[in-house]
Amino acid sequence: MFHVFQALRDWVAIESDSSNVLKRPDLHHMMEVVAQKLRLMGGTVELVDIGEQELPNGQILALPKVVTAQFGNDTSKHTVCVYGHVDVQPAKLEDGWNTDPYNLTEINGHLYGRGASDNKAPVLAWIHAVGAYQALHMDLPVNVKFVIEGMEETGSNGLDAMILAQRNTFFSDVDYIIISDCGWLSRRPALTYGTRGNCYFFAEVEGPKQDLHSGVYGGSVIEPMTDLIGILDSLISPSGKIQIPGIREAVAPLTDEEWKMYQDIEFDLENYKNKTGVSQLMYDNKVDLLAHMWRYPTVSIHGIEGAFSDPGTKTVIPAKVTGKFSIRQVPNMDPAVVKTQVTDYLHSVFGKRKSPNKLKVSMVIGAKPWLANTQHPLYEAGKAAVNKVFNVDPDLIREGGTIPIARTFQDVTGKSIIMIPIGGFDDGLHSQNEKMSRLDICSSSVPQRLPVLDFHGWN
Repeated sequence: MFHVFQALRDWVAIESDSSNVLKRPDLHHMMEVVAQKLRLMGGTVELVDIGEQELPNGQILALPKVVTAQFGNDTSKHTVCVYGHVDVQPAKLEDGWNTDPYNLTEINGHLYGRGASDNKAPVLAWIHAVGAYQALHMDLPVNVKFVIEGMEETGSNGLDAMILAQRNTFFSDVDYIIISDCGWLSRRPALTYGTRGNCYFFAEVEGPKQDLHSGVYGGSVIEPMTDLIGILDSLISPSGKIQIPGIREAVAPLTDEEWKMYQDIEFDLENYKNKTGVSQLMYDNKVDLLAHMWRYPTVSIHGIEGAFSDPGTKTVIPAKVTGKFSIRQVPNMDPAVVKTQVTDYLHSVFGKRKSPNKLKVSMVIGAKPWLANTQHPLYEAGKAAVNKVFNVDPDLIREGGTIPIARTFQDVTGKSIIMIPIGGFDDGLHSQNEKMSRLDICSSSVPQRLPVLDFHGWN
């Protein structure tokens, strides 16, 4: 087991933040490290060029290559493709981390570091599962392929086109696709059958030609920040109701079957509230809360670029500010339609302000939601495998976050997909002090404990 922990330590040390263009060399290095690890295990490995990325300012950057690998080509066996990503969210010690986010640190059996749970450890768990079979001179029960990318956290740029281009080559013999970019909901094991999509927006308000002194110019100009706060406030009510026309009307209604499924899920409201550190939740019963976490859209306001945010004071009127917010997508929402709805709505609200400032709205991420059929034999096999490993039936859950590639795999390849969480419910994905439990990695990295599905029982 030492090798998997050392590998995780090495991977976490690479600051593969896909949102920071200054970290792009680290991201390219990360993909080379992944490819080399798979080569040393004897896999057939390729670094696939997926083109370039144009930034909002017009700058062109090379996208990190996608790593593909194959172990085994026995035509009498099923072929399983494991997807993962090795890019991460931004992290700084001063953000509130107790340890250096890029130095994997073990405390009480938990391994803390950015990307530990999302998604470097789960990727390594699957790779080391293959390695464990090799070390024990055991034949793999299936052919295994890997698709590992480096842009998931910013929308999987370029990956859709790559999958489409290789639909009849790399993916032609794939029977099933496994994703472990998710976590349990509680201490009970789980299988995930749905994720929300995400539309991420920039709302830019521009006024004076440069920043102004608030004492000299305050009261004489209409400030961009005031306009921006006004339009952001119009997106959602204090009770959480989205106020953009057409958004809520597009949502598929909650069925009686779903309600019953949510009712049976192991979930402690009080524990969830304590874990998140809030005094009150939006809803006071389990079904409503889970439904709004998983299968209803939400608006979240993330930040304002151009505003003063350093410690101390600065009496400035920013000349240009950009509000950043996202709307999580659920069936039957369409990101292209949402883009139009949001843009039209914000311009309408802005117009009523009679401001001389200029508003520009752009959607920089438009990822669709994904939903699987839990009655498919793939999920029946998953349930049986989890029961065999943990001696308990798994909860069937959905994920409030976004895994853009799931919907693409489904639409382009036509293959069946299952999400098998490896991370824990309290791993702190995207947050300070992200972690992965030693036990979670161990239970997924050796044949005896790996939740290997009964592939030969699938139809």
